[in-house]
Amino acid sequence: MGGGSAVVVGGGIGGLAAAIGLRRIGWEVTVVERAPVLADAGAGISLHANGMRALDVLGVGEGVRAAARPQYTGGTRVPGGGWLARMDGAALERELGTPIVGVPRAVLHRLLRAALPSGCLVVGTEVTSVDHSVPGRVRIPVGDAVLEADLVVAADGAGSRLRARLFPGHPGPAYSGSTVLRAVTGRPVGLATDFELTWGRGAEFGHIAFADGRAEWHAVLNSPPGVRYADPLAAMRRRFGDWHDPIPALLEATEPEAVLHHDIHEVATALPSFTAGRIALLGDAAHAMTPHLGQGACQALEDATVLAAALADEPTVASALARYDAERRPRSQSVARAARQAGRMGQQLTHPLAVAVRNTALRLAPARVTVRAMLRHAAWTPPGTGC
Repeated sequence: MGGGSAVVVGGGIGGLAAAIGLRRIGWEVTVVERAPVLADAGAGISLHANGMRALDVLGVGEGVRAAARPQYTGGTRVPGGGWLARMDGAALERELGTPIVGVPRAVLHRLLRAALPSGCLVVGTEVTSVDHSVPGRVRIPVGDAVLEADLVVAADGAGSRLRARLFPGHPGPAYSGSTVLRAVTGRPVGLATDFELTWGRGAEFGHIAFADGRAEWHAVLNSPPGVRYADPLAAMRRRFGDWHDPIPALLEATEPEAVLHHDIHEVATALPSFTAGRIALLGDAAHAMTPHLGQGACQALEDATVLAAALADEPTVASALARYDAERRPRSQSVARAARQAGRMGQQLTHPLAVAVRNTALRLAPARVTVRAMLRHAAWTPPGTGC
């Protein structure tokens, strides 16, 4: 199918990736982001092989690898420091051809934006509705203007207003039962591993090491929604200060103003479709999931490459969107279910007996079982690449 015009609503990872993919197949693209200033807020992110393969297709993979730190060492521990499972990053790289990498979200955002012409990004404008009553076109109010396009990509996050308009009977995002605090350290921290998770009862603390020696840490807690702390960093020091090294050192290397706090919402009720007319839902707008598999951004990157491939190969927008829905909805919803289950058996578990049984099972599991579990979601091949 020849090039067309598209409006991407949302300038996050999924929206930017979608815009890059569409431009690479000859489409004209406008990205509309509601934030008035692109502050590149966020902590860190792990990108598995499926996410890196998608970035390679989009032409951004090399730049991300250059800025990232491969994750070869680490695993899952208990608060006292004992190991439940070790991560064999080299084995994953042998199986998949690329390691998991850790990179600051701000760096990833900047690399994605750099792959787009500056004029295609409109900031400080929120899109709350679209008009697809005219066959073959979509009209999008943007400030005082109205844009017309062949396609709208709704990448406006877990709280997507466009999803609510397209599927008014859908209950929308649901609170997962967990809240997350995270930050990037203000200085380098001496770390013995590239990536760790530590599971306590109803709590998880993890870190991702960066190439410059700094690190991202996150604390996921069972909590009612809306709970906030007057001093979040002090609260984390009280909660995790007696956990094993390097957790106290990570907190000590953090500036109080760097701590972000968000409740975790997910699209727990699966959508019946990722498309409506000439509108495609993408990323968290389609399948917001809990972070327990580290697959949220990777699934959005998969969405972007599949959407571009479908539009390049199919004769019409309608057939391309039907293919996009058929390919992406089953996989991403399956990953979302698996992430929810991983949280229930990991960070969210509180009963002492259940925790003890889980920990024993993990300690006894052969290393190849852990590798297979990670391959289950990361071993994805972008359409048409054969890699």
